[in-house]
Order: sequence, then C-alpha cells, then structure tokens
Amino acid sequence: MTQDKDALPALTGVPLLLAGLVLALANFMVVLDTTIANVSLPHIAGSLGISSSQGTWIITSYAVAEAICVPLTGWLAGRFGAVRTFIVGMIGFGVFSVLCGLSGSLAMIVLCRVGQGLCGGPLMPLSQTLLLRIFPKEQQGQAMGIWAMTTVVAPVIGPILGGTLSDNWSWNWIFFINVPVVALCAFGALRLLSQAETPTQRLTVDGIGLALMVLWIGALQVMLDLGREHDWFGDGFIVALAVIAAIGFLVFLAWELTETQPIVDLRVFRHRGFSVGVASLSFAFGAFFSTMVIIPQWLQSSLGYTATYSGYVTAFTGVSAVVMSPIVAKLTEKVDPRLLVCLGILWLGLASLMRVHWTSGADFWTLALPQLMQGFGLPFFIVPTTIIALGAVEPEETASAAGVMNFARTMAGAIGTSLSSTWWYDSARVARSEIVGSLHSVPTQTALEAGGFSLGQVRSTVERLVEQESMALATTHLFLVAALIFAGAAMLIWLSPRPTREVDSSAAH
Repeated sequence: MTQDKDALPALTGVPLLLAGLVLALANFMVVLDTTIANVSLPHIAGSLGISSSQGTWIITSYAVAEAICVPLTGWLAGRFGAVRTFIVGMIGFGVFSVLCGLSGSLAMIVLCRVGQGLCGGPLMPLSQTLLLRIFPKEQQGQAMGIWAMTTVVAPVIGPILGGTLSDNWSWNWIFFINVPVVALCAFGALRLLSQAETPTQRLTVDGIGLALMVLWIGALQVMLDLGREHDWFGDGFIVALAVIAAIGFLVFLAWELTETQPIVDLRVFRHRGFSVGVASLSFAFGAFFSTMVIIPQWLQSSLGYTATYSGYVTAFTGVSAVVMSPIVAKLTEKVDPRLLVCLGILWLGLASLMRVHWTSGADFWTLALPQLMQGFGLPFFIVPTTIIALGAVEPEETASAAGVMNFARTMAGAIGTSLSSTWWYDSARVARSEIVGSLHSVPTQTALEAGGFSLGQVRSTVERLVEQESMALATTHLFLVAALIFAGAAMLIWLSPRPTREVDSSAAH
C-alpha cells in the first residue's frame, strides 16, 4: 500500500514550500472550525430562533461526525489515494461550509455541520501524512513543527475571528470564510501534490462495524442533546435512544474485537498504558472543551459581552499554549511524561478553581487571567499523554492506536459539551428557584420604587438580576465540577507504566 519514498519525484525549492503551506493551511482551517463557532452560538441561536442549548448541537454534530470519519482515513487513502481523498475532502468541506452559511433552520445547519465533519475528519491526518511524504527525511522535523504550530494557533484565532465576523458582518461569514481557503488548498494540492499520490488497491471495509459505530454514537449523542428538553427518561423516545445506544455499543464491542480488519482496532486497549492514557486524556479534554463552549455563552447572555470580546477572553488560552509547546517538547525528552501529565492536568484544575470565584460583576482581566493560566497547562497533558499511550503499544499498532486516541478525544469533547450544557441550564434553574425563594420582595420593591422605578420597571429589574445571578452561580458550579474531574484525571495517569520506547512524532496527532 505504501510506495518507496525515495522513488518519488522530489519537490524542491518554491514548489516544496508552497505544497507545505497548502497542507498546513488546510489543517489550520479544519482545526479553526472546531472553535470558530463557539463565540457565535448566541448570534446563530437568535437568528434561527432556537435556544442556546440547542445551539450547542452545532458544535457537537461537527465533532461527532469528525470522530466517526477519522478511523476511515486509512481505508479511504488506500482505496482512492491520499491526494485524491484530500482534494475531495477539501471540496466537500467547502460545499458544506457554504450550505452551513445559507442555513435557515436548526435541522439544516446541524445536517450541514455533519457533512462538514465527515469531509473534514480525514483532512488533519492526511495533511500530516502528505507532509511527511513530500519532505526529505532531514526536513521532516521542521515540516511537522509548522504543522503542529497550525494546530496550536488555530484555536487562538478561531474565537477572535468568529466574534469579529459575527459582530461586524454576520454569523454566516464564519462558514463563508472557508471558501477561498478551500479553493486555494484544493487547487494547490491538484497542481503540486499529484506526484505524491499513494498507490491504490481494492480494500475491504468493515461495513458492519462502521454501521454499528454510527448507530450507537448517533443514538447516544441525540439522547444527550435532546434529553433535557424531553424530560430525560420520562420520555419514551429518550428511553428508546438509550436502549439503542447501550445495545449498539455492546454489539459494536463484540464485533470489533472479533473482526480481522476492524474499523476501530479496540485490541490496543489490552495495553494498560494506552487504556490509562486515553482515559486520562478523554476526561481532561472533555472537561476542558465543554467549558470553552460554555464561557462565551455566559459572557454574551449574562454579562453583555459582544462576540468579539468574548472571543478575546477565550483566546488567551491558546496564546499561552503556543508559548509553552516548544518547552514541553524539550521536557518530554528528559522528564517522566507521567509527571508532566499530572502537573499539567492539575494546573488546568487550578485554573478552574480560579473561575469558581467569578461573579456577574467580574471585569475583563478577572475573566481573562484564568484563561491565560489554563493555556500554560494544555501542552503538558496533550503531548506527554500521547507519548504515554502510543509508547505502550506495539510499533506496528501505532497508527491504529493514534486513530483510536483521536476518536476517543473528539468524542469526549462532544459528549462533555452535551452533558455540561444540560447541567449548566438545570443548575441555573435550581439556583433561580433558590434565589426567588429567599428574595424579600416587599423591601426590594419599596427600595426600587423609592428610587423612581415604576412597578413594571421593578419587576423587570428584579427578573433580570435574578436571571443574571442564577447563571453566574451555575457557571461557578460547573467549574467546580470541572476542577474535580481534572484532579481525578491527573491521578489516573499514575496507573500507567512509564513508556519504554520512543514514539514517532508523526503519530502524535
């Protein structure tokens, strides 16, 4: 399935540089789309006439579709060729981006985000594969450094760009902005990368495993997204989804563990280091990603922030992550990666505890400082956890293990977002009831009327204050829970053995 790299016509000079930029830009765009919509959800929800909780489906649908498609990347590249798959994926991503921007209903935008995720899922691993294919061995380290930098920088720019476009133009442009990038990358790949095409062959695909995976993941995600609105297990539809998800998952496990060429190689979980590493990464990333979705919603719905300024607040996480990434890369060569992971995740927990003291009167820097602090810890748990997990499997299992790890991490982000969004709104409702129950209405009304407020203004003011404080309490409670999850994930990593072999950097993502 692979071709001797030395037999490839070598790209040199400007063509090699341009090809590298095309692949890095494609990866940048796909990663950017995981965060660009976070700060725009209130704009989208208002435009489509949906609730903010329904708006999170726009995030989760993309993540789930991307997670499902990642394990198919190897088969698609082997069956159709890496370059062809990359170009078709780029074009499909652009088409669905346009359709997302033109969407006039929740159903249409969620469906188009699924299409975006399916087309974008293979682009990240393919861009990495093709970079390693076109660059000579002595330059691969530099090429992967540029690739990794786009992965780190994109989440910084995503919230700022999404907020700026939503406030100054419209939310539709967070999707339309992909079109010129897609056109440039597809054209560049067609002109520059055709000679790097991989050989193809007729490969079988685990169709039953793929169908089972789509079934149980789809049922689980729909159940999590709709559960709050349908009174959870008091509704027969939610119960049916739960049963389908549970049975589908068990059948999926049984099938994949006995299939000779599984769509997801679950046998890598027999390695304790891999299982523990994936579990620790999933819990930590799920808690991290879900809070990054909630913060912009709270800032805009309760504190009066624009999408642009909420983007500035959340982007501070990426700024410090960029600074620390090269330092962590050096430390992993000298320090036990388990220690780095533990300290990194505990640092994220400390940043969450800083947020527990947020109030509805918090100023910009009170909100931004924990974001900046959090970013310093991110590289400490993502890179070393990858080393621990992939260092525990057999060398020939590295590619499969990397795919499983990416799948688990992406799913953790989607599931964490759904659960945290539901818990956030439910917690706000409970807090609201408690505030109303302890509110002394007569003295409050008298004091406001003495200040010149009419009865209608009094009621409106009290209602707004109660709503604002209940959302603030729910937000701080969410971060307290996140801090506990981070603490558990940090301790969990010590159940893994120290990795005994070096991990190829090309498998890290």
